[in-house]
Amino acid sequence: MSQAAITFTTIQGMQTAEVILGEGKPIVMLHGWGAHSDLITPLAEKLIPLGYKCYVPDLPGFGQTEAPTVSWSVHDYVKWVIAYLDTHQLDKVYLFGHSHGGRLGLVLGAEHSDRIVKMTLADLAGVRPKPSNSGNRRFKVSRLALNSLKAVGMKPQAEQLRTWYSERYGSADYKAAKGTMRETLVKVVNEDLLPYAKRVKPSTILFWGSEDKDTPLWQGQLLEQTIPDAGLVVWEGAGHYSYLERTADTARVMDHFFKQ
Repeated sequence: MSQAAITFTTIQGMQTAEVILGEGKPIVMLHGWGAHSDLITPLAEKLIPLGYKCYVPDLPGFGQTEAPTVSWSVHDYVKWVIAYLDTHQLDKVYLFGHSHGGRLGLVLGAEHSDRIVKMTLADLAGVRPKPSNSGNRRFKVSRLALNSLKAVGMKPQAEQLRTWYSERYGSADYKAAKGTMRETLVKVVNEDLLPYAKRVKPSTILFWGSEDKDTPLWQGQLLEQTIPDAGLVVWEGAGHYSYLERTADTARVMDHFFKQ
């Protein structure tokens, strides 16, 4: 991956790492959960020669940016992004978001559309996955057991059961998250953002990998149908980081879209 120069600024009292590259139309580029600016800069470097200034921050709790001292929701992250724009005196920007960054894009496009010219979102999160029957039964049984233990005053045992369940069945992201970031992840993934997708005002292009296992293609197809002015570009054979597998093509489509 590219090793662009990292600088620091203070956003909402948190020391924030960022990479700023190029000159021209401003694009704010938001990475996914568990990622950082290094995973976005390869795309930024393709956009620079086309006339763009790319702002690539490490979101709070990732890369070299401080973590929030309390658990955050999607809306707390959105407020942080607006503060980031204000700090850099960016009135209106183009937006790229991947996965978790795309999740923020849905809320930004719905509630802060005056700050967004156009959006491009890749393999974004925000649509609830289809639960399996076995997963539902397992969750209900574990919840019943937890509540029963707490009801008879066996809180230590309830906590042991909760910890075991999380380690056994929790996602890789959940297991990797620590402290407030684990609570933040729970808040973030449990919010269904389709109601925001319906209210997105900026024109939007969705990029998706046909083989994405983290946010399957059906979610992109649903979002294309839900966002009022959206198009879907599917990169055949690509996975969850489809924009990295097709970096030059993604930059070319973005440039054409932004300059229309």
